[in-house]
Amino acid sequence: MAKNKAEAKSKDKGKKGKKGKGSADGISVAGHPRAAAQVRRAKGFGGVSFFFITAYFSHKARVPADQVAVRALIAGIGGYMLAWMCAVTVWRQLVLAELRAAIESGRARIEPITAAGTPAGEAASDGDGK
Repeated sequence: MAKNKAEAKSKDKGKKGKKGKGSADGISVAGHPRAAAQVRRAKGFGGVSFFFITAYFSHKARVPADQVAVRALIAGIGGYMLAWMCAVTVWRQLVLAELRAAIESGRARIEPITAAGTPAGEAASDGDGK
């Protein structure tokens, strides 16, 4: 019984390890340092701005305070999601454009990524710099 549980856990870990951010070719918005920071910033700005704008207009319309809070929270969540979708869409195109420009200028080499996460033909280092 214990052996079957251990096997099941190892199978689950194998499945979890295969999931990851990004597409199959290893290019993702989440992996790009500037893009990830800008997407986080856009999500925060979108959520907070929609929250305050909705709260302001609801208060001006003399809506009860509890309803102002509910409306503002719902709008904040919607603004967060809208900003996230827009930012990811824009940065997806920018990352691809940067990649195309790097390839055309000869600065980047496209190599298939192995299961270990290292480009094909390179050995994974053991951490001591050798």
